Amino acid sequence: MTAATCPREESSLGRVQDLLADFFDEATARASSYGPHFERLWREAGRSVSGGKLVRPLLLLNAYDALTSEGARSRRPAARGEAVERLAVAVELLHYAFLLHDDVIDGDLLRRGRPNLVGEILGDCHRDVVDASRALHWAQTCGILMGDLLLSASHQGFARADVPQAERLRLLDLLDLTITDSVAGEQVDVGLSDGVVDPELATILDMTTRKTATYTFELPLRMAAVLAGAPGGVERRLGRIGRHLGLAFQLQDDLLCAFGDPELHGKDRYSDLREGKQTAIIAAARATPEWPRVEALLGEAARSEENAATLSGLLAECGAQARVVELAERELRSAGELIHAPVGELPVGVRRVLLDLIGQLRGRSS
Repeated sequence: MTAATCPREESSLGRVQDLLADFFDEATARASSYGPHFERLWREAGRSVSGGKLVRPLLLLNAYDALTSEGARSRRPAARGEAVERLAVAVELLHYAFLLHDDVIDGDLLRRGRPNLVGEILGDCHRDVVDASRALHWAQTCGILMGDLLLSASHQGFARADVPQAERLRLLDLLDLTITDSVAGEQVDVGLSDGVVDPELATILDMTTRKTATYTFELPLRMAAVLAGAPGGVERRLGRIGRHLGLAFQLQDDLLCAFGDPELHGKDRYSDLREGKQTAIIAAARATPEWPRVEALLGEAARSEENAATLSGLLAECGAQARVVELAERELRSAGELIHAPVGELPVGVRRVLLDLIGQLRGRSS
């Protein structure tokens, strides 16, 4: 999936990248007074963030541009563009905070095909710490603490946004809802993997929506509506569309992890299968006659890549892969129907952005 969802000025995209780089450069400089380990932590965090697709900031920027290009821009002050860019940075910091905590919970050491923050810190401290378990504990602790710092930084970005007070409070409400939804989804995700929560397909789909869709698509779209001064009905419609798009996006992520090319998607090969995650794919397999064979292999997938590859093949053979492809397509169709619905019709520009995004999601390989 490419980062852009509509032709936004390259200078604006570059501005967000520059603001992110400035944020980490300034934080790293401040961290030096706390000692070399804290400075190193910030430096590695900045390195890990660089090269990301910026899906969420770009969606916010593009949706905002589309909503303000049809008569509303004249009502927006010239300085609003910078405020929106800084809020886009805050959204990306929120994303990275969630990723860091998720990596620790899942025990992942790679992201986009290279060591994530935990993996980088782990590799660095092996030279000084002989005990491997202590080295891993140190690295994961660093991941948790940086996630905490970035959650705080994201909140500061929202709280200090140079927008009218009523809009700022609305944005803070959206941030609070987003964090609560995502944390609740993460808790259920872990409960599913650990056997605490029953792995029903409906539960898994609800968890996926809360954990990923809320902050990846719903939050940027609703923020764009608030910042553009759009009617409440437009904000709510965009939120519903965002939930459908986000669920489709995560279902596709699950498919890529189980069946895709790691050279393209950048995740550990078969990581979800090796970790025993209760994804929609596994729930779909549970409803097939091949479930006893799948269940037997689930416990073996962590032992070797060969076992995980065998499980992947069986999940495709039993129809689970096709079922989840169908579920993802259903969500994209539902989003499309909401985009085209005549009641409270969306502005043409934002419809174009969303339809282009649907097209990109249908062609995802990474």
